[in-house]
Amino acid sequence: MKNMWTVLNNIVNKGTKGLEYPNNFQIQNTTTSDIKQIANGFNDFVLDVGPGLAKEIVKTGHPPKTKTINVANSMFMRGVDEKEIMDVVTSFNSKKSTDCDGIDMHLIKDIFGCIVKPFTYICNLSLQSGLFPDKMKIAKVVQIYKAGDKHLLTNYRPISLLPQFSKILEQIFYNRLYDFIIKSNVLYEQQYGFRPKRTTTHALMEFIDTVTTAIENKKYAVGVFLDLKKAFDTVDHSLLLNKLCTYGVRGLALSWVNSYLTNRKQFTQINAMESELKPVVCGVPQGSVLGPLLFILYINEICAISKSLKIILFADDTNLLCCGSNLEQLLNELENELNNLKTWFDHNKLTLNLSKTKFIIFGNRTYSTNSKLTINNTELDRVSEIKFLGVIIHHKLSWIPHITHIKGKISKSLAILYKVKDLINQTSLYTLYCSIILLYMTYCVEVWGNTYKTHTYPIYILQKRAIRIINKATSREPSNPLFIKLNILKFKDLVDLRTAQTMYKAANKSLPHNIQNLFQIRPNTHDLRGILMFSKSVVRTNVKYQSITVRGVSVWNTCTDEIKTSTSIQKFT
Repeated sequence: MKNMWTVLNNIVNKGTKGLEYPNNFQIQNTTTSDIKQIANGFNDFVLDVGPGLAKEIVKTGHPPKTKTINVANSMFMRGVDEKEIMDVVTSFNSKKSTDCDGIDMHLIKDIFGCIVKPFTYICNLSLQSGLFPDKMKIAKVVQIYKAGDKHLLTNYRPISLLPQFSKILEQIFYNRLYDFIIKSNVLYEQQYGFRPKRTTTHALMEFIDTVTTAIENKKYAVGVFLDLKKAFDTVDHSLLLNKLCTYGVRGLALSWVNSYLTNRKQFTQINAMESELKPVVCGVPQGSVLGPLLFILYINEICAISKSLKIILFADDTNLLCCGSNLEQLLNELENELNNLKTWFDHNKLTLNLSKTKFIIFGNRTYSTNSKLTINNTELDRVSEIKFLGVIIHHKLSWIPHITHIKGKISKSLAILYKVKDLINQTSLYTLYCSIILLYMTYCVEVWGNTYKTHTYPIYILQKRAIRIINKATSREPSNPLFIKLNILKFKDLVDLRTAQTMYKAANKSLPHNIQNLFQIRPNTHDLRGILMFSKSVVRTNVKYQSITVRGVSVWNTCTDEIKTSTSIQKFT
């Protein structure tokens, strides 16, 4: 399989362009071709981001009062045995990217049986002493080109490669920390990022349900989409440790986290040249196992700042929703809440990027084109559509802009599929279809795919082209037999499948709490045949009817008894 992807990358001219660098770079207004200076320039540029943003923040007023979660119990640091460590190692992907010691996870897996005993001893020593080994704190950073002028440092994305052994130890601590915060009910329901069994789909479902409910009730809904600058890189370690202490992470556990965060170092590698090794003074480690969880704990209390706003989070992607009948009052209330939030961000050393923070007024109700929203006297841009968690949201909740976006992605992927159709077999073509076409078709499709069939039909047309290419069939050959031959669902059936899967989870109460509450079982609990049924709302608007909370109920209630009573979601695959 790996050989197939290598060949395909060469065919479509992808290769490893991200690691090919020009001969010279512009560093501090000077052009240099000295590879050591370039490596040092990149390293300094990355390290200066967090402290630089923190210096620019001007704290004003007192931080808004929040309902603080104080956990009485403290986290217990239990030991680890060889079996748990072996299970952790097995769970990691066998990536070939090497760390600062030239070690990759593939090598670790090959030899781990021989070293599991001494490594178990090291892990237990770390947990019992509250110390994270210094040798595991060194990151190797490589730079991947994004877009724009290749000679500018700003047009590269830093990828941090941490020691492989550190990831294993991190995962062991992560398992203990996550179990504790879940049992202690620390995390707010509005946070969907970096949590098991929570996805961008769930965050979008809550967002869409809130907006469609407001429109259904003839109210305004205003959404604000916040943009935080380099949020993971600007986390203040002292503030984070204080927050963890209130959440019950104390004693040895807190000492371990403190040791994990402090005295970290990194170097940047350009080609074979390494920069100087320099300290990392703030932020959670990029590319780490534990970093994302520490971040969502750091930002957790934002959910308790406002009683009138609905806040939906996916890690640092933050959306605010406010609904009401009077738009002017709504905007005034929202403005006050936004200024409170800005103060909270400032005191927590998180930088709100006002130039990239946008707002949308949803619905078909008329309103003044002069409707404005400001934060600290800075007027926010009002837009008619925005990409949120990878899905384009339109102010009238039309899915045409998103479908147009998806069509563009699929069309480019079709060109690749066509280019290689005579070079690889049908099995490989099918694998490629799943990777570069089906991926776009199914992403959050239960949120947007239940719209008018006339709107989604162009996606089906593109899907048929892909199926013909996989089968190496002519453009006039009927597609139905080809779908059956490959056992591939048509787009409209994919939508129904993903919708039914969500409803199955709702029926079995396995959705996140806020999403589960969107679905109500019929008062009599069962229909005449004794099969679980959901209450179907009578709705006024098409946008509400097409939402999964209504359309999903229709799909579920027409499922067979066998599917509804299935003991496994595998029935839907």
